[in-house]
Amino acid sequence: MCGVAGIIDYRGKTNTVTAVGTMLRAFSHRGPDESGIYHSPMATIGNVRLSIIDLQTGQQPLSDISGRYWIVFNGEIFNYIELREELEKKDVRLRTRSDTEVLVNLYALYGKSCLSMLNGQFAFAIWDKQKEELFLARDRVGIRPLFYTVTNGVLYFGSEIKAIFRNSEVTRELDPRSLSQIYTFWTALTPGTAFKGIFELSPGHFMTFGRNGLRTERFWELSIGPNRTDLSLPEAIERFNELFTSAVRIRLRADVEVAAYLSGGLDSTTTVAYIRDIEPGVLNTFSIGFEDKDFDESKYQEEAVRYLNTNHRAITCSSKEIAEAFPKVVWHSETPLTRTAPTPMLILSKLVRDNNIKVVITGEGSDEILAGYDIFREAVIRQFWAKQPGSSLRPMLLKRIYPDIPHLRNASPNILKMFFGYKLEDTSNPLYSHLLRWNNSNHIKKHFSDSVRASVSGYDPLEELSGKLLPDFDNWTTLAKAQWLETTVFMSGYLLSSQGDRMAMANSVEGRYPFLDYRVIEFCSSLPDRLKLNGTNEKYLLKKLMTGRIPESIVKRPKQPYRAPISSVFLADDKPDYVNEMLSERMIRKAGVFSAESVTGILEKVRKSAAASEMDNMVLTSVISTHLLYHQFIDNQNQDLLNEPLNNLKVINEI
Repeated sequence: MCGVAGIIDYRGKTNTVTAVGTMLRAFSHRGPDESGIYHSPMATIGNVRLSIIDLQTGQQPLSDISGRYWIVFNGEIFNYIELREELEKKDVRLRTRSDTEVLVNLYALYGKSCLSMLNGQFAFAIWDKQKEELFLARDRVGIRPLFYTVTNGVLYFGSEIKAIFRNSEVTRELDPRSLSQIYTFWTALTPGTAFKGIFELSPGHFMTFGRNGLRTERFWELSIGPNRTDLSLPEAIERFNELFTSAVRIRLRADVEVAAYLSGGLDSTTTVAYIRDIEPGVLNTFSIGFEDKDFDESKYQEEAVRYLNTNHRAITCSSKEIAEAFPKVVWHSETPLTRTAPTPMLILSKLVRDNNIKVVITGEGSDEILAGYDIFREAVIRQFWAKQPGSSLRPMLLKRIYPDIPHLRNASPNILKMFFGYKLEDTSNPLYSHLLRWNNSNHIKKHFSDSVRASVSGYDPLEELSGKLLPDFDNWTTLAKAQWLETTVFMSGYLLSSQGDRMAMANSVEGRYPFLDYRVIEFCSSLPDRLKLNGTNEKYLLKKLMTGRIPESIVKRPKQPYRAPISSVFLADDKPDYVNEMLSERMIRKAGVFSAESVTGILEKVRKSAAASEMDNMVLTSVISTHLLYHQFIDNQNQDLLNEPLNNLKVINEI
């Protein structure tokens, strides 16, 4: 795992080595082991490396055997051993044992077609000396990040936005339309980001940049609707077991120790159980618990550890620790946040790194591909209720899927109707499954300043998203539509970023996700709905598969969404000084995103309320995180966090 950065300037400026070195120092936490820069008259590309495969000879940048193509690479190609054998059959003789060299030689042979051969998580750049053209690509579901901008004909790219901002030619400004998206979907829609003019290469896409400009194409697309298989449950279990075993096995490939997260839920417990079957022996696992018992899953973690016999380390997270770490979370996320949930993941990855471990396997992705989230069941129940909107019994079904939310456990039918009835009968809307969630998020925008409100007047993020739907989307089932939206919008833009790559790599830890092996995704996408969501029984296939293989209490436990406290974090008496500063009228007016009067009102409401609503908490988090982002990236650009050391720097100069 690594970080990449570069500048393509056809004017042939000579100071780009220094500039790219400065970019790399902005995120050397992504690759503290080695660093390197390749420099030619038009292209300067660089890399910081977290050494995991081929520790001795895999330093980047490196070239194909002809020397024509030069690569910087962030990620892992898990099937590189098999791909290496294919290259050797074609008499390609490699100099290293790295997956990076396999990748650049595949590109030399097959060009963009090599992307379909890759099983991995990646973001890479390849400079073609002969064509004087850059090729950039990002993995199918967006596990690894890649950002870019073009200013005055010059391309700047990097694994993190802060690196691009190290160039004075690049302007730094929040984008009101992107903020409108973030406060709807919890993330900007790719290729947009929170910053005007800064773009993210969309998952499953590649891009070329040459003298004629920039061109982007898609090489993979998630399709859940058509081409369903008609497998029986036993047949589906057998096939899934084969695929998932392979997915876990190849993700254990490393020249360093591989550990795992064990949260006590079905997904991580399943993953650890497979690891134990494939590689018996000592397995280090890690988890996080909460002092606030409303969020804690420690008892399930302990049960899983006893059953699977792992060498386990756990840490308990307090509201004070979350408050203290939150500015660092925003710094690494590079986007406004509506929740504090990424923060414990940052704390957990530090525990992993403190134990000298670089790689963890996690259970992310299972909820998306096997229909584990409450929002999927909620959509099915709401659609059932919509057939008899006046019913008092049908909305009561919603209480079954939210046992963890106190104010819903004992709610009356009228309360449930008020809470879940938003656009209940709009079942023909292709975004139906998510309308309620996004409407709740929209409350944040009620607190926008007059200037931001004016700049997004007439703009509807839902209309923009509707324009990105696949041509046959209307013909999909309700569940298929919901899974596509959750995976393409929320998973790549928020979960794998703010809670995944960014929080792990902040502490130089690589996360690996067997549920997101593209073969597993494509198989699950082909399954009939009943094998994923059986009535209101979520992840039906996985539960049937794991019965008898992990503790029964974990198989049967209700889904508990991963959450972290908010009000107790930011409103405690011993809260950090930055909280008052970020909520001050001075900062509100300086950033210009929110209304000072409106923010004051929501603060008074939250402080007076014994139990602030979820929407109030989201507003509070959004204001603080947006102001932190403005302070760190636009007003201040945390200089103390940008000048990280570059270790073992190698410069290849072809001028």
